[in-house]
Amino acid sequence: MLSMNFNLHQLKKRVLTHAVRLSTLVTVMAIVIFGGLASSWYMVEAGFSLNTRTHGSWVMWTSAARVDADPYTRAHFARSGALPLSTEIAHTYLARADSDGLKLHSSCDYLIEAAEFEARWWSMVVFDEHGRLIPNPTQRHAFTSDTIALSPGGQFTVTLGRDARPGNWLPTGGAGRLSLVLTLIEPRSQRLTEAKAGLGLPIIRKVQCR
Repeated sequence: MLSMNFNLHQLKKRVLTHAVRLSTLVTVMAIVIFGGLASSWYMVEAGFSLNTRTHGSWVMWTSAARVDADPYTRAHFARSGALPLSTEIAHTYLARADSDGLKLHSSCDYLIEAAEFEARWWSMVVFDEHGRLIPNPTQRHAFTSDTIALSPGGQFTVTLGRDARPGNWLPTGGAGRLSLVLTLIEPRSQRLTEAKAGLGLPIIRKVQCR
Protein backbone atom coordinates (compact mmCIF):
# COMPACT_ATOMS: atom_id res chain seq x y z
CA MET A 1 0.00 0.00 0.00
CA LEU A 2 2.80 2.39 0.93
CA SER A 3 4.57 1.58 -2.32
CA MET A 4 1.42 2.26 -4.33
CA ASN A 5 0.88 5.62 -2.62
CA PHE A 6 4.50 6.52 -3.23
CA ASN A 7 4.16 5.69 -6.94
CA LEU A 8 0.96 7.71 -7.22
CA HIS A 9 2.67 10.65 -5.54
CA GLN A 10 5.61 10.41 -7.92
CA LEU A 11 3.24 10.20 -10.90
CA LYS A 12 1.30 13.25 -9.76
CA LYS A 13 4.56 15.12 -9.26
CA ARG A 14 5.75 14.27 -12.76
CA VAL A 15 2.41 15.21 -14.31
CA LEU A 16 2.45 18.54 -12.44
CA THR A 17 6.04 19.21 -13.53
CA HIS A 18 5.22 18.51 -17.18
CA ALA A 19 2.08 20.66 -16.94
CA VAL A 20 4.10 23.58 -15.57
CA ARG A 21 6.72 23.19 -18.32
CA LEU A 22 4.02 22.99 -20.99
CA SER A 23 2.29 26.07 -19.58
CA THR A 24 5.59 27.96 -19.53
CA LEU A 25 6.34 26.92 -23.12
CA VAL A 26 2.90 28.03 -24.32
CA THR A 27 3.28 31.37 -22.53
CA VAL A 28 6.72 31.98 -24.06
CA MET A 29 5.47 31.05 -27.54
CA ALA A 30 2.47 33.37 -27.13
CA ILE A 31 4.76 36.25 -26.07
CA VAL A 32 7.11 35.60 -29.01
CA ILE A 33 4.27 35.40 -31.55
CA PHE A 34 2.47 38.45 -30.15
CA GLY A 35 5.70 40.42 -29.95
CA GLY A 36 6.61 39.52 -33.52
CA LEU A 37 3.18 40.45 -34.84
CA ALA A 38 3.15 43.72 -32.86
CA SER A 39 6.62 44.75 -34.04
CA SER A 40 5.78 43.86 -37.64
CA TRP A 41 2.54 45.84 -37.46
CA TYR A 42 4.41 48.85 -36.05
CA MET A 43 7.09 48.74 -38.75
CA VAL A 44 4.43 48.49 -41.46
CA GLU A 45 2.33 51.27 -39.93
CA ALA A 46 4.97 53.72 -38.73
CA GLY A 47 8.21 52.56 -40.32
CA PHE A 48 11.64 52.85 -38.72
CA SER A 49 14.84 54.83 -39.16
CA LEU A 50 16.03 52.89 -42.21
CA ASN A 51 12.94 53.49 -44.34
CA THR A 52 11.44 56.73 -43.02
CA ARG A 53 12.73 60.26 -42.48
CA THR A 54 11.12 62.48 -39.84
CA HIS A 55 11.30 66.28 -39.68
CA GLY A 56 9.13 67.73 -36.92
CA SER A 57 5.55 66.64 -37.61
CA TRP A 58 6.35 65.35 -41.09
CA VAL A 59 7.25 61.77 -42.03
CA MET A 60 8.50 60.62 -45.43
CA TRP A 61 8.92 57.01 -46.57
CA THR A 62 12.28 57.21 -48.32
CA SER A 63 11.78 54.26 -50.70
CA ALA A 64 8.13 54.80 -51.63
CA ALA A 65 7.24 53.38 -55.06
CA ARG A 66 10.86 52.49 -55.82
CA VAL A 67 11.74 49.16 -57.41
CA ASP A 68 14.19 48.52 -54.58
CA ALA A 69 11.69 49.33 -51.80
CA ASP A 70 11.96 47.16 -48.69
CA PRO A 71 9.10 44.74 -47.76
CA TYR A 72 7.81 46.99 -44.95
CA THR A 73 7.50 49.97 -47.30
CA ARG A 74 5.68 47.85 -49.86
CA ALA A 75 3.34 46.47 -47.18
CA HIS A 76 2.68 49.96 -45.78
CA PHE A 77 1.38 51.33 -49.08
CA ALA A 78 -0.40 48.11 -50.03
CA ARG A 79 -2.25 48.24 -46.70
CA SER A 80 -3.21 51.91 -47.06
CA GLY A 81 -4.13 51.59 -50.74
CA ALA A 82 -2.15 54.74 -51.52
CA LEU A 83 -0.31 55.13 -54.83
CA PRO A 84 2.59 57.47 -54.05
CA LEU A 85 4.99 58.91 -56.58
CA SER A 86 8.45 57.41 -56.54
CA THR A 87 10.92 59.19 -54.29
CA GLU A 88 13.16 59.37 -57.35
CA ILE A 89 10.95 62.20 -58.63
CA ALA A 90 8.97 63.40 -55.60
CA HIS A 91 9.09 63.64 -51.82
CA THR A 92 5.77 62.96 -50.10
CA TYR A 93 5.44 63.95 -46.43
CA LEU A 94 2.62 63.02 -44.06
CA ALA A 95 1.66 64.86 -40.85
CA ARG A 96 -0.94 63.61 -38.38
CA ALA A 97 0.16 65.83 -35.48
CA ASP A 98 0.98 69.49 -34.89
CA SER A 99 4.44 70.80 -34.04
CA ASP A 100 3.81 70.03 -30.35
CA GLY A 101 3.15 66.37 -31.16
CA LEU A 102 -0.63 66.51 -30.55
CA LYS A 103 -2.95 64.77 -33.00
CA LEU A 104 -4.60 67.03 -35.59
CA HIS A 105 -8.36 67.28 -35.07
CA SER A 106 -11.15 69.20 -36.78
CA SER A 107 -12.31 70.63 -33.44
CA CYS A 108 -9.16 72.80 -33.47
CA ASP A 109 -7.89 75.58 -35.73
CA TYR A 110 -4.31 75.48 -37.03
CA LEU A 111 -1.85 77.74 -38.81
CA ILE A 112 0.54 76.07 -41.23
CA GLU A 113 3.51 78.35 -41.84
CA ALA A 114 6.27 77.94 -44.43
CA ALA A 115 8.24 79.63 -47.16
CA GLU A 116 7.79 78.74 -50.81
CA PHE A 117 9.29 75.30 -51.34
CA GLU A 118 12.34 74.67 -53.48
CA ALA A 119 10.63 72.31 -55.90
CA ARG A 120 9.36 72.35 -59.47
CA TRP A 121 5.77 71.98 -58.18
CA TRP A 122 4.09 71.13 -54.88
CA SER A 123 0.71 70.41 -53.30
CA MET A 124 -0.69 70.32 -49.77
CA VAL A 125 -3.90 68.33 -49.18
CA VAL A 126 -5.96 67.78 -46.02
CA PHE A 127 -7.66 64.40 -45.47
CA ASP A 128 -9.60 62.71 -42.70
CA GLU A 129 -7.89 59.94 -40.72
CA HIS A 130 -8.92 57.35 -43.34
CA GLY A 131 -7.25 59.24 -46.18
CA ARG A 132 -10.50 60.58 -47.65
CA LEU A 133 -11.11 64.12 -48.86
CA ILE A 134 -13.29 66.15 -46.50
CA PRO A 135 -16.63 67.19 -48.10
CA ASN A 136 -17.30 70.93 -48.04
CA PRO A 137 -19.53 73.33 -50.05
CA THR A 138 -16.54 75.13 -51.57
CA GLN A 139 -14.96 71.87 -52.80
CA ARG A 140 -11.66 73.14 -51.42
CA HIS A 141 -9.26 70.41 -50.41
CA ALA A 142 -5.76 71.55 -51.32
CA PHE A 143 -3.37 74.33 -52.23
CA THR A 144 -0.60 74.03 -54.77
CA SER A 145 2.30 76.16 -55.95
CA ASP A 146 -0.12 77.48 -58.60
CA THR A 147 -2.95 78.46 -56.23
CA ILE A 148 -1.29 79.51 -52.96
CA ALA A 149 -1.28 83.22 -52.04
CA LEU A 150 2.25 84.24 -51.04
CA SER A 151 3.43 87.23 -49.04
CA PRO A 152 5.87 89.64 -50.74
CA GLY A 153 8.71 87.83 -49.03
CA GLY A 154 7.69 84.44 -50.43
CA GLN A 155 6.20 83.04 -47.20
CA PHE A 156 2.68 81.72 -46.79
CA THR A 157 0.23 80.69 -44.10
CA VAL A 158 -2.54 78.10 -44.55
CA THR A 159 -5.40 78.02 -42.05
CA LEU A 160 -7.10 74.75 -41.13
CA GLY A 161 -10.52 75.24 -39.56
CA ARG A 162 -14.24 74.60 -39.74
CA ASP A 163 -15.24 78.20 -40.39
CA ALA A 164 -14.36 80.22 -43.49
CA ARG A 165 -11.32 82.49 -43.20
CA PRO A 166 -9.73 85.00 -45.55
CA GLY A 167 -6.61 83.95 -47.39
CA ASN A 168 -5.38 80.38 -47.70
CA TRP A 169 -8.08 78.45 -45.84
CA LEU A 170 -8.73 74.68 -45.93
CA PRO A 171 -12.06 73.59 -44.37
CA THR A 172 -12.06 70.62 -42.01
CA GLY A 173 -15.77 70.36 -41.17
CA GLY A 174 -16.51 67.67 -38.61
CA ALA A 175 -13.99 65.18 -39.97
CA GLY A 176 -12.47 64.30 -36.60
CA ARG A 177 -8.80 63.39 -36.80
CA LEU A 178 -6.94 64.92 -39.73
CA SER A 179 -3.88 64.20 -41.83
CA LEU A 180 -1.91 66.48 -44.13
CA VAL A 181 -0.02 65.31 -47.19
CA LEU A 182 2.68 67.51 -48.70
CA THR A 183 4.10 66.46 -52.08
CA LEU A 184 7.18 68.12 -53.57
CA ILE A 185 7.81 67.33 -57.24
CA GLU A 186 11.51 67.35 -58.15
CA PRO A 187 12.59 68.97 -54.89
CA ARG A 188 15.96 70.68 -54.88
CA SER A 189 16.42 69.34 -51.35
CA GLN A 190 16.92 65.95 -53.01
CA ARG A 191 20.46 67.11 -53.72
CA LEU A 192 21.07 68.39 -50.19
CA THR A 193 22.11 66.54 -47.08
CA GLU A 194 19.40 64.86 -45.00
CA ALA A 195 19.81 67.49 -42.25
CA LYS A 196 19.18 70.38 -44.64
CA ALA A 197 16.39 68.61 -46.56
CA GLY A 198 13.82 69.14 -43.81
CA LEU A 199 14.58 72.75 -42.94
CA GLY A 200 11.88 74.19 -45.19
CA LEU A 201 9.00 71.97 -44.11
CA PRO A 202 5.97 73.73 -42.61
CA ILE A 203 5.39 74.40 -38.94
CA ILE A 204 1.88 73.44 -37.75
CA ARG A 205 0.69 75.63 -34.89
CA LYS A 206 -2.53 75.02 -32.96
CA VAL A 207 -4.49 78.27 -32.48
CA GLN A 208 -7.54 77.17 -30.47
CA CYS A 209 -9.90 74.27 -29.90
CA ARG A 210 -13.64 74.23 -29.36
